[in-house]
Amino acid sequence: MDKLRIQGERPLHGDVQISGAKNAALPLMAASLLTDQPVVLTNAPELMDVRTLGHLLTGMGAQVAQEGASIRLQADAITACVAPYERVKTMRASVLVLGPLVARFGQARVSLPGGCAIGARPVDQHIKGLQQLGAEVHVEHGDIVASVPRGRLKGARISTDMITVTGTENLMMAACLAEGESVIENAAQEPEVADLAAMLQKMGARIDGAGTSRVRIQGVDRLHGAEHAIVPDRIEAGTFLCAAVATRGDVTLRGCVPEHLDSLLDKLREAGATLTSGADWIRVQADAMPGGRARAVSARTSEYPGFATDMQAQFMAVNCLAQGAAHLTETIFENRFMHVQELVRLGATIAIEGNTCVVQGVKRLSGATVMATDLRASAGLVIAGLAAEGETLVERIYHLDRGYAGMEHKLAALGANIARVR
Repeated sequence: MDKLRIQGERPLHGDVQISGAKNAALPLMAASLLTDQPVVLTNAPELMDVRTLGHLLTGMGAQVAQEGASIRLQADAITACVAPYERVKTMRASVLVLGPLVARFGQARVSLPGGCAIGARPVDQHIKGLQQLGAEVHVEHGDIVASVPRGRLKGARISTDMITVTGTENLMMAACLAEGESVIENAAQEPEVADLAAMLQKMGARIDGAGTSRVRIQGVDRLHGAEHAIVPDRIEAGTFLCAAVATRGDVTLRGCVPEHLDSLLDKLREAGATLTSGADWIRVQADAMPGGRARAVSARTSEYPGFATDMQAQFMAVNCLAQGAAHLTETIFENRFMHVQELVRLGATIAIEGNTCVVQGVKRLSGATVMATDLRASAGLVIAGLAAEGETLVERIYHLDRGYAGMEHKLAALGANIARVR
């Protein structure tokens, strides 16, 4: 398996281009199942998860072709409304094909995603919502089996028991082809949800309120093809911001959306970094922080627009080298502190108290061999390695490749001494 070798204590400087968002690309690809006409996605990231979903769609009979940052999809000859376990087990977002398949073809068989390293991600809200739209849904031999006995889904008012991003996306896609009006209450407000709605509207859907807690959809008879540029990846952007602060660098992010990062930007300012921004760029200057180090800043994860759980590990890496102590509380996933012991191997001082980590900043970290346990944990370990003295070897970086396009190349262009070891 590939590893990353990092020689640390080199401040990052320069410009970095932010890729399209993985968490937007996947539902947009699934939405191509709602029409028989071509769907073209631009600003697409070249990632393992994107390839995985492409293979799943191809297995159903869809045409999927990616050339650089462009993906062309066409689902005009679907032969099987099935998402088998062999595909779904490698990526939980595969469940996003459930809503489009049921809405357009009246049937679907999608394997239950199974376990997840960072905690439970139940799909019961997806099932409950589809049942309210008139689908018959049951679990059989580890698969979600859904059908529409009366020809077409019917609009309904759906109030989810919890905020779920993929649940909101799945139900929004299904409701686009339902008869009548649907309202999703307690909807996820993430920018990726709004991005999906924007493309669905280009395809002919009638959606209001995406990006708020109430989404209203007027069903239509059919959708057509469209071309859509994927929204920039706010988590990749946040990761580079944290890397710049941890290494006390000066980095400008290009092709990002600053307002999608308001919560993190506030925390980094509180830590002592200087941040300026324009319409599609952010500059972070951390080379002149008071005392030469960031100040420790506490954070509590919550749904958007709160502090993202996907930024918790990266922000923890910043706090490991900060002045003072910080409390980082995880409210979304119950097992998202697996990176803590790896950070401790680098010399961090961290104590876990229930769903809170108490991080006591130290003056320096020292390089060591560490093991990535999930996608965002791997990014946190890379940041810590960039700031640590000596050599750090990050193992199991296939996690990193799921969500970061050419991360080591982008970091090297900023002055990092980093290389992939095959």
